Amino acid sequence: MRPFKWLLKAVFGIYALLLPIVTHAEALSWDAWLVSQIQKHPEMLAAHEQLLGTKAAAKAMSQPLYNPVLSTGFETKKLEDSYQLGVEQTVDWWDIRGAKQHQARDMSREAEARYRQQFMEMTTAVLSALAEWQMANKAAIVAKKQKKQLDLLLDQVEKRQQAGDLGAADAELTFLSLSQRLTELAEVEATLLQAESKVQELLTEWAPELDGIPDDFLETMSGSISEQDTMQHPMVAVAKARWQSLKNEVEITRRSMMAEPTFGITLGRNILSEGENESVVGVALTIPLNIRTDPNFEIRTSQQAALEAEARFKAVSRKLEFDFQAALASWQRYKNQYERWQKVVQGRLESSSQMLEQQWRNGELSTTDYLQALSQRSESLLAGITLEKQVMLSLIDALSKTGRLPIKMALVEGTE
Repeated sequence: MRPFKWLLKAVFGIYALLLPIVTHAEALSWDAWLVSQIQKHPEMLAAHEQLLGTKAAAKAMSQPLYNPVLSTGFETKKLEDSYQLGVEQTVDWWDIRGAKQHQARDMSREAEARYRQQFMEMTTAVLSALAEWQMANKAAIVAKKQKKQLDLLLDQVEKRQQAGDLGAADAELTFLSLSQRLTELAEVEATLLQAESKVQELLTEWAPELDGIPDDFLETMSGSISEQDTMQHPMVAVAKARWQSLKNEVEITRRSMMAEPTFGITLGRNILSEGENESVVGVALTIPLNIRTDPNFEIRTSQQAALEAEARFKAVSRKLEFDFQAALASWQRYKNQYERWQKVVQGRLESSSQMLEQQWRNGELSTTDYLQALSQRSESLLAGITLEKQVMLSLIDALSKTGRLPIKMALVEGTE
């Protein structure tokens, strides 16, 4: 018994040590799984490759502009031979490379912001699809329960009809109601299958057994959006980085129009026929003269592009603020109506089914009224599900407008 007790204590000890880790992992597992699924989507893989390509182009822009030029020569004459070796180097006199490095930094920022924007859009689409599936699943459950209830009712009607308690009209009404519910059930199930297919297209490893969005996943939305929230939103960050990049393009264009000198040095030796040698040293300076072209046209073109990008940046920021206010108002409206539905209707619906059936059995309620009450009860439940869906979708939309979706995206390895 002692070895067994020792083994039992060891198992419980290990469990006690691992319990906090397991609990923490479970809390993070859905988030981490969702991130991995989104990043595996072909659109995100394509966006990642595009990001890497832009970053590679940005690194290429940061390299030195001019390489040295090596020249050699050999000349033979009747009385002498000569050979020479020269090196030329154009100097980045106006620091064009420095301006290009600033532009490369802005290009990288724009690429990263675009990747974050696409990730956020994909996350919004995934969460919306999951919300649609959840509500379609709830609606299917309600429809199936009502069909089952009508099946039982039809059986009871037939028994009571045989016993002489009900007439043929009651059975016919029940049959017609059941037929109508079968049609509605087929439509609800078709909607569920479509929603399920949409989720599986976005999340390749998802299955209905994994369920939808956890209850405590979505945050509570605040009623304001700060300037910092706006500036950090990927959509605004893209526009701002683009503007900054074009501003640097103006400076690059201006500096490129200015003359940059090329220095050269030549070393050589002349071999005379008498056997005498003499060394030759030459120094060259080349300065291009921009006297036949007017650089102002190119500079002006770059300036106009930068001003356009600035205006678009301001327009995107302004539009985002108004879109958020509209999304927030929509969410609050749906939320208030859903809370009112829960307060007024939901509690009564939970107990109404048994009460209606009991009244019908006791003869206090006609079959026609009973079927109508069941239909109204089902419609009320479906209305509550529709309101709940709108609450979730409008909340996801509002969170997306502020960039506050509760999911953290780390740039994939290789993007730093």
